[in-house]
Amino acid sequence: MTKYRQNLPQLSDRLFLTDAGIETTVIYHDGIDLPYFAVFDLLKTEKGTQTLRDYYSRHATIARANGMGFILESPTWRASADWGTKLGYSQSALADVNRQSIAFLETIRKEFETAQSPMPISGCIGPRGDGYDPGRIMNEAEDYHGGQAQVFAKTAADMVTDITMTNINEAIGLTRAAKAAAMPVAISFTVETDGRLPSGELLREAIEAVDGKTGRAPAYYMVNCAHPTHFDTTLVKADWTKRIRGIRANASRCSHAELDKATELDAGNPVELGQQYRAIRDRLSHINVLGGCCGTDHRHVEQIALAVRKAA
Repeated sequence: MTKYRQNLPQLSDRLFLTDAGIETTVIYHDGIDLPYFAVFDLLKTEKGTQTLRDYYSRHATIARANGMGFILESPTWRASADWGTKLGYSQSALADVNRQSIAFLETIRKEFETAQSPMPISGCIGPRGDGYDPGRIMNEAEDYHGGQAQVFAKTAADMVTDITMTNINEAIGLTRAAKAAAMPVAISFTVETDGRLPSGELLREAIEAVDGKTGRAPAYYMVNCAHPTHFDTTLVKADWTKRIRGIRANASRCSHAELDKATELDAGNPVELGQQYRAIRDRLSHINVLGGCCGTDHRHVEQIALAVRKAA
């Protein structure tokens, strides 16, 4: 049974954490190979499921210790049709693993949620293509992503979050797919070192375009898979930035192209990253959903929590 779908608690002024870079954590810290970055594939074994349980438990513990909410983002960024086919999943098996991921997060919520730390569950939907490259601009995004959104709608997921959107068309299609499934949706764009989407548009242009084409359907927007130095100067006080509630930054200052070629993990500086989040919150205090992306782990999330808590 869904718990928060009709009243997302992160739309209040309280602070929420998310997890960190789950794929890079599993690959570089746990030493597990992840073909196509498909972390959902770990759910097919007991050992893999325990790896995920340990990962989410670390982050939920940090949120609870700091009296913050925690958004349980499902490990399904790659659990859409094209990626599932590459991994040998049938359509029915892929639907099953999307459902399984939400049921798995229900067990985490049951163990860790408190009145001070509400934990909405989000069904994570990733881009059809590469998360760093817009590739072919999709005109059929609503149809492609609609299946995954409809599966989440029939689970205990409270919302869907579309992570690492590289272009406006796909973000619009994903929003429409979520709306058709009667699911609240958050759209998270990624940007290059110049603060523009990989497809070239300004973050402001992307948010205004999605809002304009969907009747402001997204519950809120986020920025992920970029270092704060890549987008900090674009986050000025303006009407359009009021639509942004979340940040999941990379640990590294490197560009997407540089990260694609990297053979070692650049974990950056967790303390510095926390201070950068605090500086953004000092300007835009409505941004209250805070976590990490590539290269980050629970240490970064903990430093983010400590930094913003001191400023609160």
